[in-house]
Amino acid sequence: MALLAALSLRPSATVSSRGAPRLGRSTEWHESTLEEMRWERADTSSRRWAIWGTLCGALAALVLFAPAAWLASSVASGTGGRVILADASGSIWNGSAVAVLAGGEGSRDARALPGRIEWKLRPALNGLKIELAQDCCISERALLTVTPGIGRVSVKLHGAPGWIGQWPAQWLAGLGTPWNTLQLGGALRLSSPDGIALHGAKGRWRVDGSATLDLLDVSSRVSTLDRLGSYRLSLASDPGNAGRARLELSTTDGALQLSGSGEIGAGGVRFRGEASAQGDPAPLQNLLNIIGRRDGARSVIVIG
Repeated sequence: MALLAALSLRPSATVSSRGAPRLGRSTEWHESTLEEMRWERADTSSRRWAIWGTLCGALAALVLFAPAAWLASSVASGTGGRVILADASGSIWNGSAVAVLAGGEGSRDARALPGRIEWKLRPALNGLKIELAQDCCISERALLTVTPGIGRVSVKLHGAPGWIGQWPAQWLAGLGTPWNTLQLGGALRLSSPDGIALHGAKGRWRVDGSATLDLLDVSSRVSTLDRLGSYRLSLASDPGNAGRARLELSTTDGALQLSGSGEIGAGGVRFRGEASAQGDPAPLQNLLNIIGRRDGARSVIVIG
């Protein structure tokens, strides 16, 4: 019985020849298992950080080197296909393209500006800053600030002395009817010494500031006159009526007399004006029939 009792003992340690305890096999296996688990945890953590690092690097590269075509697609979508940045090259941060006006989806009308428009886009505290340059049509670098938000967006054109941009009036033909019929000649010159901002929310727009668009030495293929005249369209926010802006159209000089007034508000654009001939009306009859509703010798222009 004593022999059986001795054989049934399973000590976890033995004594060495010098009397010191020696770990048994179960203790050695336990330590080996813990070491393996620590190694696996370290390996898993390293892999996790490597994956996160790869994802962050890929995201940074995607943002830094996003193609200019992405910006072109956003502009076309936001304008209903009326403003197109064709042949876009570079990145969304530094790129260039050919500026095209078109009649929207399904339209066959399109007209491109000569040369390329260049942009530089930079993050700002209140959104994004965009510098625009174009040899043919922008006097110096035009500066825009775009401030996005949830269901809203603000676009500010910073003021500049003199004129900011000047474009050929023929460019408007790309928008389709009635511009493709009128086939205007001359130039469109934009100025805004103090700057102007458009604030949009849920399809409604509010204007802050002022701007002037001069139509210089205008001509049209539907008139036999070489020159119709020069005109000014002024846009300015109304201090007494928050959220609305006044529109004023006047004639600087010319055989075709244009005048009118209106506003831009939550309901869109509303404008009432008239066109008439100074002197012999015969060369202007076709034009007067196209640009408005005839009321005797004058043509009534109604928008909105």
